[in-house]
Amino acid sequence: MGPLNGDEEEESVILISDDEAENTLGSSIVLVDPLEKTVLEEEKSGEVVDEECELMVTFCKQANVMPHARYDCTVHPFERMECDTCSPLGKNADICNQCYCYICDKLASECQNWTTPSLCHCNAHNKSKFWKDQRDFALAGVLVMFNLELTDIDADLRHGGSLLINFIHELSVEYNKYLIGERMPPKQHECFCLPKLPTGQCNTCKSRRMEVVYKYSGVFALVTKFLNQAERENPKAAAVMFLGAAKEIALHKDPALSWQNLGQTASLKIAVPCLLQRITTQLQRMLVLCDFPKSLYEKFVNFFQSISLPCHCFGFSNSLNVVPWDHVLLTTVLKGQNITGQRTQKGRKVFLWETLPVIQARVEKLVDKTNYKEVVRYLRAVKCNDSKGLRDLRDKIPFYLCKSGDFLDAAHSLSFPVNSLACCTACRLTPSEFEIYLKMFRTGSVPSGKDFQDSGPWVTIGSPLKDGVLIKQALKLLYSNPLLYRNPKCWSSLIMILGSSSLLGKNGYLHPLSLKEPPLEFQEGLLAASNGLLDELKAKVNITLPSAVFSSHLHREACLILAVQAVQQMLFCDLPYLTSFLEIALAFGNNFWALRLLLDHLSYEEHVLHGTVNLILRDLNCRKATMLKLWQNLGPQYVGEFLCLFLTCRHKKMQSIGLFTLSIITENLHMCPWAKHLCNFFHNAGLSQLPLGTTAHHEVSKFINVLEKFCTVIPVCSGLVVRGKKILTCDVPYFAHFRLAVAFAASLS
Repeated sequence: MGPLNGDEEEESVILISDDEAENTLGSSIVLVDPLEKTVLEEEKSGEVVDEECELMVTFCKQANVMPHARYDCTVHPFERMECDTCSPLGKNADICNQCYCYICDKLASECQNWTTPSLCHCNAHNKSKFWKDQRDFALAGVLVMFNLELTDIDADLRHGGSLLINFIHELSVEYNKYLIGERMPPKQHECFCLPKLPTGQCNTCKSRRMEVVYKYSGVFALVTKFLNQAERENPKAAAVMFLGAAKEIALHKDPALSWQNLGQTASLKIAVPCLLQRITTQLQRMLVLCDFPKSLYEKFVNFFQSISLPCHCFGFSNSLNVVPWDHVLLTTVLKGQNITGQRTQKGRKVFLWETLPVIQARVEKLVDKTNYKEVVRYLRAVKCNDSKGLRDLRDKIPFYLCKSGDFLDAAHSLSFPVNSLACCTACRLTPSEFEIYLKMFRTGSVPSGKDFQDSGPWVTIGSPLKDGVLIKQALKLLYSNPLLYRNPKCWSSLIMILGSSSLLGKNGYLHPLSLKEPPLEFQEGLLAASNGLLDELKAKVNITLPSAVFSSHLHREACLILAVQAVQQMLFCDLPYLTSFLEIALAFGNNFWALRLLLDHLSYEEHVLHGTVNLILRDLNCRKATMLKLWQNLGPQYVGEFLCLFLTCRHKKMQSIGLFTLSIITENLHMCPWAKHLCNFFHNAGLSQLPLGTTAHHEVSKFINVLEKFCTVIPVCSGLVVRGKKILTCDVPYFAHFRLAVAFAASLS
């Protein structure tokens, strides 16, 4: 250091020891006393004090006394005792201007409890465990019961501690009210007075038979309010509040001499376990989700384990024995080194067994970090007492596999149970989930959110399934779940997916494909073999579809034909359970050849044909406004081909669908500006010259006449395909049939 000047040269030299250090003097201040010097001595340049240590004092003066603890004061003597709080010992109450209170950590003159009986801070010193605990409690407040070091306490912990102290005071008042109870007369009592009065009318006997009822409802409401507040605080503050509340309510006792079943919130022995269940659940989640320092984590757990739980709460004793993230068994499971969730330790088998809230929290944290493969490994290995809750979590394993880009494993996991569970995930799929899975398998894309229903764009993360694998897995799902099998939305979703491109549009919609009708020989050969393939799929046999058919250039058409045959079998067996068929018909989009193939085969079974037609007619009649809007979006080309498909059917029952459609358009011409194109469409198609039958021919002619009177015919069409012959093609663009089916399904729901 450089030379000192002015006032700095007049500063005293004070040596201060660590107030917690063990030394013989027990002093935090050492003063260098001035020496009495003569004039001659002051003129000396130095004086040797200790020749052996070569210590020389060249100058000294009276030192200034710095702030110090009372027990280190050099002015007033101090007497030490372990825990004397009754009155000041000796001259311990005397202070100098720089004496500080060891407990309050402020000037002794400002300490309100310096000489207060039963407190007497003047007797406090650093050699007593009692006074050290008092000091820690004064500095750390209620946090001292968590055995926290002062360096561990931050603003969040202090905030939680202050809220906890206020809660303890309020709880004490409410609990005292509970202990007093309410005196209530019994509902029925017999009179023993003279004269004897009827039951319930004698006030004397009523007063003698008053019973005390202890209702815990007020305490329960106060604790619930405090827990609600804790859930809104930062993790550290919330943990302190939860743990403190758990300790307080665990001390509550029921003063009633006999059991009083007053309800879930009014009976202490029912209400306290209910509150502890909520507290432990939240703490379990926090220990998993929040990155507490390891020392703080352990102190929270140790504090809960130190709580003396009453007999009706023994089940919560080990609630916070949560496996830390760095546990050997857990880390090996997450890394894929252990797929069973068990290991042998000292000759005993140890299982990865956790409560449902802990499992849910781990899954939530891993998903937030997009560690989807680790989520799958963990859910497949972990075990839990709540089998239904664990099953619901495992049902999302296929979705997590899709999010990781492994679509093939996701498709297989839908049909196979995890760890020999009763049934597979496919048994519990909903129609909307079935549709989303097919869309993911088809496009290799997934929703950008964390769940099925999260809105937002889809992102491509892998290669889509091949068409043969897609149709096989889709049919397996349908055969595994009767609710899916009998739901028209699921069949329409399958047909739409098979008739769409594997490329996903920016708007998240699929691009529909207009597949060319394959040769008749190809159709007949595939139809002949399809019954056997479908029977094997129903029997859950792991079949392989013929590569010559489903890997050829006609693989898309082959999958659509197989789906048509599956729909036909469903109608033959489960038509009474079907609620709609129009949605399935609309799902074919521009692939009218596939829809015609289905309708032609239905004519072989009269009751199936009639049932299907009745379903379509009912849908058309109930949803006229919806259909008119859809037809306007689809355009006259689609409507014209739709009408020609049904009007040219060889079965008259099927023609009734086309005739009913004509009547809907005729009745609502003011809502169908596009209908004028249908007139020219039918003229160019020569529909009126086709052998439609007397009734159909009359209705078509009548419809054309109405259109001719309603508007001027505009020639815009050429090239329609009717029964294999190209007649006309409309220039009006075709609206995506995927949107059509979605809108129609929404209208039905």
